[in-house]
Amino acid sequence: MRTSAGLLLFRHTDDGLEVLLGHMGGPFFARRDAGAWTIPKGEYEMDSETAWSAARREFQEELGLPPPDGQAVPLGEVRQTNGKVVTAWAIEADLDPATVVPGLFSMEWPPKSGKTREFPELDRVEWFGLDRARAVIVKAQAAFLDRLAEHSA
Repeated sequence: MRTSAGLLLFRHTDDGLEVLLGHMGGPFFARRDAGAWTIPKGEYEMDSETAWSAARREFQEELGLPPPDGQAVPLGEVRQTNGKVVTAWAIEADLDPATVVPGLFSMEWPPKSGKTREFPELDRVEWFGLDRARAVIVKAQAAFLDRLAEHSA
């Protein structure tokens, strides 16, 4: 079973609750909006790392910034359509998306070209109100938004 863990930052504004999401980098998501946004997260091996430490490590790797301190709100797990189980926590914090320095990954592109290119893990990061976030986030991860809304009510 593939496992992933991440942190969902949230903040309270005059317009209501907002969450920080990242647009998945690379050529497969370049022209997509709906279903192409995610919480900052990444895979880990359950026998060598806890979900919490993986969530914090992946935040640093994907955004190039240390994970914020603060009370972590457990949001539980979801199973994505690809079978991956994602565990998440929410932390109230403010972050300027302009300060993000995304990590990179390598892949062969174009396919079967023999050429390897680097792409950002997340090609952009933005704050979203909950309604807009639900429209763009990976479908299974919308449950994290609902759980955060319940906690913040």
